[in-house]
Amino acid sequence: MQSQAPLTAACVGWAEEGATKQMKVILLHDVPGLGQPGDVKDVANGYARNYLLPRQLVTAATASQLANLRDRVATAQRRVAKQREADQSLATRLSEVTLTFAVRVGQGERLYGSVTSQNIVDALQEQEGLAIDRRLIQLRDPLRQLGDFEVGVRIAQGLEPKIKVRVISSQAAASEGASEGESEGESEASTAEAPAEV
Repeated sequence: MQSQAPLTAACVGWAEEGATKQMKVILLHDVPGLGQPGDVKDVANGYARNYLLPRQLVTAATASQLANLRDRVATAQRRVAKQREADQSLATRLSEVTLTFAVRVGQGERLYGSVTSQNIVDALQEQEGLAIDRRLIQLRDPLRQLGDFEVGVRIAQGLEPKIKVRVISSQAAASEGASEGESEGESEASTAEAPAEV
């Protein structure tokens, strides 16, 4: 009986000790039920040593690691603010853009081809020096008629400026250029010839 009493006391002490030992960790990856990357959590010592640390899901929250985390968070916030400012600047610039496409027109003002999002991207690159991904242009269907249109460009969530797109006949563009006395080089710079797409 004496041998059982110390063993029971040792087991009780071990359970109490295991329940109170906590380790402060910084999450490096998303851990279901625990938190997101960058969170600082208290977890059981065994859970941290046997599961989280070997899988490199966390790192021990030492003073230097916490300082490093604060620096990374501050850097990320500055990067996000800088990106937001650049997006806003691009949105302002895009909202002032007017693209003119001179296209061939048949009977009944029917276009030979259409103006697509790729044409818009190419014109933005050529005329304005703006490199925009074609998938950001919010054009459901190609433009197949003459007129003025507003086309959205999704830069970021909640930031979608509209660019103005004019589709005119190539004959009208030639007569406008001649009547205004523009040189041929200036006329070509202000209008883009949309290739016919079948």
